[in-house]
Amino acid sequence: QVRIVESGGGSVQPGGSLRLSCVTSGFTFSDFDVGWYRQRPGQNREMVATIASAGDIVYATAVKGRFTISRDNDKGEVYLQMDVLNPGDTAGYYCNAWLTKSSIILKNYWGQGTQVIVSS
Repeated sequence: QVRIVESGGGSVQPGGSLRLSCVTSGFTFSDFDVGWYRQRPGQNREMVATIASAGDIVYATAVKGRFTISRDNDKGEVYLQMDVLNPGDTAGYYCNAWLTKSSIILKNYWGQGTQVIVSS
C-alpha cells in the first residue's frame, strides 16, 4: 500500500523558517522523481521544488534562494527547508512522487498536505 505523509507545517512569522518532511512507503522511492507543490487560497496548485531520481533539482522562481529540497533514498523521504518565509508562502504544501518512462507518467502519488501559515 502506497503511503505519502507530510509533516512540519505550522504558523510562523515573516522571516522565519520551517522544514517540511514527506515520509513515503509502498513503492521504490529511489526510482521516482519527487517534489513539493503548494496551493494558495483561491489559486491553482503550483510547483515549488522538484528533485529527480537522478538528483536534478528545479525550483520555482518565487522560492529560489530561500527554499532547499533534498531527498533520502534510504529512508524514502523528501524534505523542504523553507527560509525567509513571507506571507505569500502561505499555502497547503503537498508532496508528490511520480514515475516516468519515455516522458510518460506511469505512476503518480500525492500526500494529503500540510498547512503553512506565514503571518505576523
